[in-house]
Amino acid sequence: MSVTVRVPAKVNVQLAVGAAREDGFHDLANVFLAVSLYDEVTVTPSRELTVTCSGPDADQVPLDRTNLAARAAELLAARHGIDPAVHIHIAKDIPVAGGMAGGSADGAGALLACDALWGLGTPKADLLDICAELGSDVPFSLVGGAALGTGRGERLTELPVGGTFHWVFAVADGGLSTPAVYREFDRLAEGTAVPVPAASPLLLDALCTGDASALAGALANDLQPAALSLRPSLAATLTAGVEAGALAALVSGSGPTTAFLAKDTDAAQQIADALLASGTCRTARVASAPAPGATVL
Repeated sequence: MSVTVRVPAKVNVQLAVGAAREDGFHDLANVFLAVSLYDEVTVTPSRELTVTCSGPDADQVPLDRTNLAARAAELLAARHGIDPAVHIHIAKDIPVAGGMAGGSADGAGALLACDALWGLGTPKADLLDICAELGSDVPFSLVGGAALGTGRGERLTELPVGGTFHWVFAVADGGLSTPAVYREFDRLAEGTAVPVPAASPLLLDALCTGDASALAGALANDLQPAALSLRPSLAATLTAGVEAGALAALVSGSGPTTAFLAKDTDAAQQIADALLASGTCRTARVASAPAPGATVL
């Protein structure tokens, strides 16, 4: 007996970042969009909690108790007073350490898979509480679609999406540490008044109507200057994608993956081909959005 859950990557179509709080976190207005790149998390009864991983860059995924999938199993088991004796296998297809919430996706996937395997029927609100304990991006991985995340990103309001958006994601060599990007954001913001983060009405309207051109004009990521400061080579990738016909380009979350909004499927493939040919990225992936959240297969 095993249970497999498919869980999507995300792109932040808007990431508005406030000043650092006393607890070290930042208030956010984070507009998430789930995209059709997926990890699959399979859980099987075992004598003890173990984690394995396969797929691109699987060697970079921690297989100990720091893995969010393992932590999800532990937290769910503790809440129900049972032993988290499962083997968790993660089949990776979401870029690792790429700003697309791959680790968070695995946490949400393991949580849903263990809940099904153990027959717990945990209410969705309780699952979302555990997700928020695991990390700021984990609740969205469970929900999928589109949502506005506030607080540190974990408080979600689901958003309507009126059409399909076509994306290309250029995967860079090596990762970027999210804490390091936030530290650089704080350094760059020193001595300036950081505005209170708020979702863009233009962007929310573009999502609601499915207008790719309007969405292109509203995309924003307050962490992009910090990511470019730490990884200047990303600027060449952004330029190559725009020159290849992307409606807009931005760093995905804390990077180093870069995201390109395309007019349609054909345009997305042309942009992906041009990005690969440019030599400015390791690989380029085509995807569509919105995608469903964590789903038992």
